[in-house]
Amino acid sequence: MTEKSGADILIEALTDLGVEVVFGYPGGAVLPIYDALFKQDRIKHILVRHEQAATHAAEGYARSTGKPGVVLVTSGPGATNAVTGITDALMDSIPMVVITGQVPTGLIGTDAFQEADTVGITRHCSKHNYLVKDPARLSSVIHEAFYIATSGRPGPVVVDIPKDVQVATARYETPGPIQHKTYRPQTQPDAAKIQEAVDMLAAAERPIFYTGGGIINSGPEASRLLRELAELTGAPVTSTLMGLGAFPASSERWLGMLGMHGTYEANWAMNQADLIIALGARFDDRVTGRLDAFAPNARKVHIDIDRSSVNKVVRVDLPIIADVGIALAEMVASWKSRGHPRPDLSEWNARIEGWRATRCLDFPDMQDAIMPQRAIRALYDATKARDPIITTEVGQHQMWAAQHFHFEAPNKWLTSGGLGTMGYGLPAAIGAQLGNPDALVIDIAGEASIQMNIQELATATQYRLPVKIFILNNEYMGMVRQWQELTYQSRYSESYSDALPDFVKLGEAYGWKGIRIDKRGDLEDGIQAMLAHDGPVIVDCRVAKLANCFPMIPSGAAHTDMILQANEVSGEMDDEAKALV
Repeated sequence: MTEKSGADILIEALTDLGVEVVFGYPGGAVLPIYDALFKQDRIKHILVRHEQAATHAAEGYARSTGKPGVVLVTSGPGATNAVTGITDALMDSIPMVVITGQVPTGLIGTDAFQEADTVGITRHCSKHNYLVKDPARLSSVIHEAFYIATSGRPGPVVVDIPKDVQVATARYETPGPIQHKTYRPQTQPDAAKIQEAVDMLAAAERPIFYTGGGIINSGPEASRLLRELAELTGAPVTSTLMGLGAFPASSERWLGMLGMHGTYEANWAMNQADLIIALGARFDDRVTGRLDAFAPNARKVHIDIDRSSVNKVVRVDLPIIADVGIALAEMVASWKSRGHPRPDLSEWNARIEGWRATRCLDFPDMQDAIMPQRAIRALYDATKARDPIITTEVGQHQMWAAQHFHFEAPNKWLTSGGLGTMGYGLPAAIGAQLGNPDALVIDIAGEASIQMNIQELATATQYRLPVKIFILNNEYMGMVRQWQELTYQSRYSESYSDALPDFVKLGEAYGWKGIRIDKRGDLEDGIQAMLAHDGPVIVDCRVAKLANCFPMIPSGAAHTDMILQANEVSGEMDDEAKALV
């Protein structure tokens, strides 16, 4: 066999693994790889404007397509700039392989130009990482990296390649099936435990399905099976932020999102349930609130592929380690084979309807100014027929989007959950658009968060991507301001943005169409103008400055201690609006 350079071996391995798109930014320590990319036409490289954006774009691509995202950055600052996105992918279980350049092996440890200990830096924010010192190992390492990134609980894997290894030669051999010595995720559930869970579900009087992003990661079939199991049992369904879309929002059994900004009915149903079936969720602090008050009378079944997530935060009665999609299939089969009738949950449903009657997501409208919730609902009404992919930045607008934009299918909601990374939405939208070229992709943004990676407007322009950005502009770091109002006696320390750019002119400078919406009466027409344009559009939607995002569970409170909209009337609202509260 002819020997190839390490760079060519890398490209060959990526091609064999079916990689179609790589997001990256060149630099000295990866120039041999970029030269190899130049000489081939099988992999498309997307040149971002910042390495953090490369990782978020790869996340958006992965989250919307189910395929792993791939990133290529240089050593030193290239690698360290990627750390935020690597951590984000770890927290949200996004399959991603990040290839970083490194100084030549002989210079490692000498503080050479653009040297950083990438393996050491990423050890605790990646699922696994490698430093490859021999080109003969490159092929097997790359294949193993993809296996680890995509199997079990998905996550980011970093492969650090010194520059001399990229130039040195070796034979390329396609490895056989990956048989890692220690990493062997358990995907098949214990049959006896599945039957026990099904029997518990059949006997429960107040059951609830608590679902998370693991269902979406398991694939579309897992979402279908969740819907079938909910239909068979009649149990209500709630979801974490990352799980939205796994269960249709139009279903009568849908309770909405739970947790800190979840619905009144979802949080109370979790509290009063006698059985919680947790599916691909991890009982994070934004869901549980104060642990000693969380679901005190419920038996808990936890199905998760990540053994370390089970009993880490909340002790459960029945742990089941498995791929949640496979477990759901076995639960459906067991329910049918054992002949369980659909339980009579009329009393439980009546209690849930009582909680629904609070209409916790209602908000006071304003005569002329635009309430942010109204803007999200108008955007949803105008786009739902096109089944858009929605990305978000992080802040109030993210929570309003989760509350008021309704999802019927998985892989349509892309957001930063665990890490809460401002600047995620625009590059994620770029990645999603590349993976779904015919889809309508909209980044719902805040005026502060969008500026974290605003330079990626140029990336969308270069690759002619018709991404839409819908900014809810309240001139504040809204979530920071809300916490300062509620917790720090309205001492708004550094949360007001008093030097904002003209987003319309800024968009136009990058070759985008810019639209400004100032008044309530112009909202629908402005959204239609955005949708009518076949290229990228940035919308500056000026919304009420002091609107807060409710319901809200204060930090350290129980998950039933919710502040509702009815408890809060913004001083900015007119008398008509106050009367509606």
